[in-house]
Amino acid sequence: MIFRAPTTGLLPVGFLALCETPVVATAGPVFTLLYLVPIGLAAWILRTRTVVDSEQLRTRSLFGARTLAWADIRSLKLPRRGWVNAVLAGDELAPLPGVRTRHLPMLAALSGGRLADPNAAAEDAE
Repeated sequence: MIFRAPTTGLLPVGFLALCETPVVATAGPVFTLLYLVPIGLAAWILRTRTVVDSEQLRTRSLFGARTLAWADIRSLKLPRRGWVNAVLAGDELAPLPGVRTRHLPMLAALSGGRLADPNAAAEDAE
């Protein structure tokens, strides 16, 4: 399973590039550097992801990648906003790009029982 930022995020990035064009065309050649912002944002949207299988999690950020075995993950840190973080040994946090709290049931199913499904635990409590 691949968790990533939605590619529809490329639409506002394209609109930003389109809006920059009059400034770049009239202000001079130095302002072509403004195009680096939408290029960087598009690269970030297309590159960042978390790939999960029954053996491991592979995370990719803009400038790096990391592989985490399920045995290395002690727990998950659930933020109010943003991506879920894996808590590793020594309380090290490893962000899981693209994984939101709404994806926890899928993540629990892919973990092969290593992570508990929070929705199932809430149903059992009722």
